[in-house]
Amino acid sequence: MTFPATSPFRIACIQINSGNDLAGNLAVLKAMVIDAANSGAKLVLTPEYCLMMDGSGRVMRDHALPADGGTVLPELQGLAHELGVWLLVGSLTLKTGDERIANRSFLMSAAGDVVATYDKIHMFDVTLPDGKVIRESSSYRPGEQAVIATTPWGRLGMTICYDLRFPHLFRALAQRGAQYIAVPSSFQRQTGKAHWHTLLKARAIENAAYIFAPAMCGEHAGNRQTYGHALIVDPWGEVLADGGEEPGIVYADVDPARVAKIRAMMPSLEHDRPYRVPAPEGS
Repeated sequence: MTFPATSPFRIACIQINSGNDLAGNLAVLKAMVIDAANSGAKLVLTPEYCLMMDGSGRVMRDHALPADGGTVLPELQGLAHELGVWLLVGSLTLKTGDERIANRSFLMSAAGDVVATYDKIHMFDVTLPDGKVIRESSSYRPGEQAVIATTPWGRLGMTICYDLRFPHLFRALAQRGAQYIAVPSSFQRQTGKAHWHTLLKARAIENAAYIFAPAMCGEHAGNRQTYGHALIVDPWGEVLADGGEEPGIVYADVDPARVAKIRAMMPSLEHDRPYRVPAPEGS
């Protein structure tokens, strides 16, 4: 199935509350993807850690899928094919050649083919406002390459969660033609309340790009809390859909022509210039 790149299309961002029961999470996710397709979505996006979510890095490593995705990846590919939708699986955790695991996003076509994968580049090594320390780099191997995929509606840049705080990545994706940028996330509740909406709107405005941000919500095993609020933001920074704090699906009708219109009106992507940053005076 193909769609003219200039035609509006419906997207769906899924918001779920996954735990550490892979089979249970998969059943819930599949039902929601089916609901989204039945509601007219042509592109469906799921959050980071959509099939396995636990605050313990050890649990996530123990439950990581084989490097080839095991039986789960073909099942999701078959679902995309059966429904005739493009499916972005926000991320699966996969075993690698070393002790750390990969946090990998998959984009599947309506034919069920994996057309692009992206490994999360930036690791969430932080101390939260309540003093809780998180060190993703102790369990996860960071990716090393930005990814832009070609879809029937244009180019989609792929990021994951904490990547949101690195605007140069989004700028590079937009400079190389991305009209849409996916940000599947499991944003921490403490930081989400302070920064989630602001950062997503900023990335959309800076790059005159649609932002698609499916999200995890609620309480999770291993003392993890996520913010929810799956968002779809247009290139002018307008929030087209907000998932709130409960599981559900948000939709928006996306007009590819709006990207071109806003980029012509506010052509900041053409105005980037090289510059030097001198050492501070007196250093």
